[in-house]
Amino acid sequence: MQEILPGLFHWTTFHTPIGADVSSYHLVSAAAVIDPKLPEGGIEALREHGDVEQVILSTGLHTRDAQEIAKAFDCPIRVSFEGQERIGGALETVPYGWGDEVAPGVRAVEMSVLAPDDGVLHLDVDEGAIAFADSVTRYGGALGFFPDELLGAHPQRVKEGIKNRCRALLQRDFDHLLFAHGDPLVGGGKAALRDFATSPVGHPEFGQAL
Repeated sequence: MQEILPGLFHWTTFHTPIGADVSSYHLVSAAAVIDPKLPEGGIEALREHGDVEQVILSTGLHTRDAQEIAKAFDCPIRVSFEGQERIGGALETVPYGWGDEVAPGVRAVEMSVLAPDDGVLHLDVDEGAIAFADSVTRYGGALGFFPDELLGAHPQRVKEGIKNRCRALLQRDFDHLLFAHGDPLVGGGKAALRDFATSPVGHPEFGQAL
């Protein structure tokens, strides 16, 4: 676990169902973990940085190790109403609505282009951070999308819709970008998202399928 901003920890863990590393976060001021897999060291590694009072999922697809963590800390798993519908009865969850302050300094923002339950979390940490679920990734230093075959029948339309939503996010206060899939961008996040959102789909550095 690495402290990438004051009170915000990031770690990556291999996630067998997709065969790739995924990113998780612990925002200490909110006593919340976001899209968590267990870090190296397990539950005790999380305890070293403070209590966990909520497990927050940015999409219903990111159940990961939520149940084990929620049981260990005797805390709820929060997911959007749309995400709760996706999960069904597989996990006991407490839903939140788009626009809700899910935890202190954590506000849920709708994306809902890639899927009805796909969102972002706007975190009140440092200069502000935007945490993406699945709509935007960051590998090799560039913002992008999942491969076309994962974007449905009309990938071009999905990409344009995501870029429109990203342009709306630029009205918010933030300077950092966090990703469930890919490396966080600490500093310069708003400028990078502006470049991504305003460049044509298929641009060689921004918006190209991986």
